[in-house]
Amino acid sequence: MVRILDTTLQDAKIVETDVFGDHRGFFTETYTKNKFEEAGINVDFTQDNQSLSVEPGVLRGLHFQRAPYAQTKLLRAVTGVIYDVIVDVRKSSPTYGKWEGFILSEYNHRQLLVPKGFAHGFVTLTPNVNVAYKVDGYYNPEADGGIAFDDPDLAINWPMPVEHLILSEKDKHHPQLKDADLNFVYGKD
Repeated sequence: MVRILDTTLQDAKIVETDVFGDHRGFFTETYTKNKFEEAGINVDFTQDNQSLSVEPGVLRGLHFQRAPYAQTKLLRAVTGVIYDVIVDVRKSSPTYGKWEGFILSEYNHRQLLVPKGFAHGFVTLTPNVNVAYKVDGYYNPEADGGIAFDDPDLAINWPMPVEHLILSEKDKHHPQLKDADLNFVYGKD
């Protein structure tokens, strides 16, 4: 069974699948197309990605791809624990400029469905975090974009002091939301 939980952000969802555990460990179907479709998620995923972050405090994001190369993502923490943040960057959306954070872990088995038109990022809370995610479009470097993780207008409440975060050079230099090159419009892909 696939359970879909609403978030406070328009169109973003938490996904839970049945987890069967015993003394050996557990089993779950992380993605079964017909079950997801029955639950209302009709996304044609085309690519699977995975990242490894060795240290706690690695922040990846906040990333997006501009339309028409925007991507819907379905992601989960395979090992470890992350604090995952999404920001609605779709103009005219009822939740434009709002963010929400979620704990995704190897223990809660939750997945996050991030619709097109959202900036996405996460910080690792444990060592050796593997994050796997499906996307419904291919990476296009010309469409690559991001917004600052520390944008004061967003005031994201990261779970650790920002001076302890470990970022790539690229992620240190994203613009604030108000200055970002966005072309998302609510209700359009």
